[in-house]
Amino acid sequence: MTEIAASDFRHAQRHIRLDTILRLRWLAVLGQLAAIFIVAQGLEFNVEIIPCVSIIALSAALNLALQTAANPMQRLEPMQAAGLLALNIVELAGLLFFTGGLQNPFSFLFLAPVLISATALPARFTFGLGLLAVACASLLFFFHFPLPWDSDDPLVLPPVYLVGVWLSIALAIGVTSLYSFQVTEEARKLADALAATELVLTREQHLTQLDGLAAAAAHELGTPLATIFLISRELEKTVKDPSFAADLKTLREQTQRCRDILSKITQLSSTGAPFDRMKMSELIEEVVAPHRDFGVEIKVRIAVAAAAEPVGSRNPAILYGIGNIVENAVDFARTTVEVNAWWNKDTIELVISDDGPGIPPDILNRIGEPYLSRRRTQDDGGGRRGLGLGVFIARTLLERTGAKVSFTNRTFPEHGAVVQITWPRQRFEAIETHEETIG
Repeated sequence: MTEIAASDFRHAQRHIRLDTILRLRWLAVLGQLAAIFIVAQGLEFNVEIIPCVSIIALSAALNLALQTAANPMQRLEPMQAAGLLALNIVELAGLLFFTGGLQNPFSFLFLAPVLISATALPARFTFGLGLLAVACASLLFFFHFPLPWDSDDPLVLPPVYLVGVWLSIALAIGVTSLYSFQVTEEARKLADALAATELVLTREQHLTQLDGLAAAAAHELGTPLATIFLISRELEKTVKDPSFAADLKTLREQTQRCRDILSKITQLSSTGAPFDRMKMSELIEEVVAPHRDFGVEIKVRIAVAAAAEPVGSRNPAILYGIGNIVENAVDFARTTVEVNAWWNKDTIELVISDDGPGIPPDILNRIGEPYLSRRRTQDDGGGRRGLGLGVFIARTLLERTGAKVSFTNRTFPEHGAVVQITWPRQRFEAIETHEETIG
């Protein structure tokens, strides 16, 4: 089976475009200016306009400087993006300082930069920005200008209420950031795993297409080799010098050998060859054969059925998917792996089971998720090994061919894992080799 190295699919570095940050900052500038205008002119409250406008002007000046000095389309390093988000928090804290501190309902905007970080930056930066936001909120609890309000009827909020506001901000930052980070991380893992699945399928498809390439090469090389063979044979008859005759004989024999090799390749690989379509029993044997020499007995049982044996295309997705499951069964089995097949006129069923420890109950319902692995080895000190993508890729490829894949454990007192793969017979027999590459 085709292997995927750990270096092929690592989580990509998380980079935010400068343009994205600048758009958010410009949106903040416009929103802040609008809020000050409405409070000062519309509601006619006393606002520290000069300090607030100065902070907003500095923010706008920085935006202009970044747009001028750097390409907005460039992707920022995580540290740079975190720095700009931290600046957003500090600017917001400055505005809140002059407009009532935590009494200002806009104090909940502390969440915005932290949530952006949770969805786009590594966890350590999100944690740092969360601490910065909570620290700013804590300072604003004690130090701030009065909330802009009617001077004849000033608003006085009790300290208990302000403690509740501070606590709600802190909890909202922690809970929503953690939730956003988890959701984004799962989506990122799924995207990486699907990309790995496409890579596996492409590699398997490439290996399948090599057969056709070999047949074409054999056909094209056949004519010049036949010409060389005929000329060398005629020259061998006419040349009198024994040394030349021996060389010509060797040339003719080696040319004939090349023709024989190409003939075998043509028989095995040409379009319409016997192995382009395979019976179910032949498919199982091709998948099982590479795993027979690893000290585990593999028993193949084909149930006798009234319906004729199903015949399908030699599909790379099916070969890889079943092969990966068989390989896992061999890895975990103590002594025996069983591969049982059964079919009728409507359904094809393949069951692969082993006598190993079985699937742990805590991950049984999560089998098939990407990056889920409980395999342990002595070489890595008992830690997890591999990317945990194998079962996900196998399940995804098989389900794209119309199969339904389920995972269970054997019924006590027996032990071991059981994987059941079921196809609608009509779908299995209609699958084309190239179907998955265009799906």
